[in-house]
Amino acid sequence: MQNDNLNSKVDISALPFSQACENNKQPILEVLQNELQGFSHVLEIGSGTGQHSVYFAPNLTHLQWQTSDVVANHSTIEAWHSAYPSLNLHTPLPFDLVHDPLPINAASNEPYDAVFTANTLHIISWALVERLFALAGDALPIDGKLIVYGPFNEHGKYTSGGNQRFDAMLRQGNPDSGIRDKADIVSLASAHHLLLRKTYVMPANNQLLVFQKL
Repeated sequence: MQNDNLNSKVDISALPFSQACENNKQPILEVLQNELQGFSHVLEIGSGTGQHSVYFAPNLTHLQWQTSDVVANHSTIEAWHSAYPSLNLHTPLPFDLVHDPLPINAASNEPYDAVFTANTLHIISWALVERLFALAGDALPIDGKLIVYGPFNEHGKYTSGGNQRFDAMLRQGNPDSGIRDKADIVSLASAHHLLLRKTYVMPANNQLLVFQKL
């Protein structure tokens, strides 16, 4: 990743690093550049290492990109932000899906017009998946978008052997986690006035689902 604003005082090699984020950042960005035209404020749920945010923000200069995660991950996100600063990139807000309300846009005191989350639905429990969609459905304005990236099953079946092995690994570590069936996600979204507008097939047997608030 090239960035002229690189802070030479930050040792990038010492930062937590996600190879998955590195591999999928460009394909996701290309979708976001298309889907978020005309949008202004995006809330990223589960910013993780912060790698996605430092790549997306400078390539989506018409947007304000707001990161969020549990407080334990903030130092890592802030370190990546220090290494790759961008004027439209904002320090993480505390957000724990278990009990917190969805953050609001502090600058305008209004909801964000888009919510983005990557590689979260298969990590959290189904109860928290339900809560995420409920919160997004309540908070997004009409025509706002919820954009979700990750692996999904189709018609109750794995889309690849790799996804099947990945799912087994997830469930071994946490029985409440696991790859979700796309039909279940679409049904859940519909219950919260979020209509699936488009599905993008992504590398490594992942998908990017774009929902719009009705």
